[in-house]
Amino acid sequence: MSKVVIINGSPFTSSRLNGLIQYAEQQLQQKGIEIDYIQVAQLPAEDLIKAKFDSEVILNANQKVEQADGIIIASPVYKAAYTGVLKTYLDLLPQKGLLGKTILPLFIGGTLAHLLSIDYALKPVLSTMGGRYILGGVYAVDAWVTREENEQYSLSEELVQRLDAAVEEFANALNGQKA
Repeated sequence: MSKVVIINGSPFTSSRLNGLIQYAEQQLQQKGIEIDYIQVAQLPAEDLIKAKFDSEVILNANQKVEQADGIIIASPVYKAAYTGVLKTYLDLLPQKGLLGKTILPLFIGGTLAHLLSIDYALKPVLSTMGGRYILGGVYAVDAWVTREENEQYSLSEELVQRLDAAVEEFANALNGQKA
């Protein structure tokens, strides 16, 4: 069974990004893939800001990444890039901490103007960390995700179709069917 870690780089627990994450998680679990989480904003701020590589919490988070076959990196887009809190965590992963991992980016932003943030902001960093199989990912606009009751989200049909295709590609890659 494949194991995936979802790294949620949102500084807020109620982000619409959760709609994308929940949908992807459900689709992957239906395929028998085990899911674990790293909620970066819940890691100790002092460990992140002061780059405490030897922090027990950071070491435990890094171990989840090391043991995973695939990584979903999810983030809202601020100022044309992923969040600063996500960057501080990525800086604490080992230099080649993504070697051999299949990676699926999931981003959300206010407008389509930041559509290329995955390609121009995230992928170069992941490549320096050994990431070689980084999927195209999914960029969503806030308006495509509606908050419902009880931390549930409704996604536009277009977004669902794009997520379905991305998750299918991700699952196939995890199963050794890389194109």
